[in-house]
Amino acid sequence: MKRPRRDLVWIPTFALLVAFAVPWPLWGVDRVVAGLPVWIWWHVAWLGLCAVLFSRFARSGAWERGMGLRGGTGEDRSGGAAAGGDRP
Repeated sequence: MKRPRRDLVWIPTFALLVAFAVPWPLWGVDRVVAGLPVWIWWHVAWLGLCAVLFSRFARSGAWERGMGLRGGTGEDRSGGAAAGGDRP
């Protein structure tokens, strides 16, 4: 399966997210900001960045292409489930 070039950008993006998930530059730093250690703020900011990037990844359609799915996300544009869904 051939991937569009824009989908290949996500591979190094997620590799960087994994590599910097651990606050390497903050090891040994005992600084406290607003009552919490700086490394906790690192994680809070990092998780926010991960959430934003994953949202963009999913909205770009790369998720469906990577999973071998064609078309949309299984929901029509009105927000309801597509025909043949799990509704009784």
